[in-house]
Amino acid sequence: MLLVIGICASLVLAGCSLKRPRLPRVHKLTVQQGNVINQQMIDKLKPGMTRSQVAFIMGQPVVRNSFNDDRWDYIYTIELPGVFSTNQLVSLFFVDEQLAYFTGDLVPTRVTEAAAEAAAANNPETAEPG
Repeated sequence: MLLVIGICASLVLAGCSLKRPRLPRVHKLTVQQGNVINQQMIDKLKPGMTRSQVAFIMGQPVVRNSFNDDRWDYIYTIELPGVFSTNQLVSLFFVDEQLAYFTGDLVPTRVTEAAAEAAAANNPETAEPG
């Protein structure tokens, strides 16, 4: 009996010292929600566009304000659990059924370029000698 207990104990201890097999990891899904918003879409938006023209470029908004039909909100979130998460928001405002202006996380490329040119013009260190 003592021999059987000794053999069982040694097998249990030997099993604990062996390298454990790696357990499979749980697959984490990428979760995307809302309207995809990219720079090309923002660059196509121009003041004076009709609602149908805006909807053709951006799609129908996921969030509609029931108290203010002149505001469309586009929200896009993408999340890969444990790796990264990002949110983008763009709000479009209409006056007399035409796009008046928009605000959000993305700005038109022409605005970014104009800001970079203005910064270069105001910084004498980067200006070319004349």
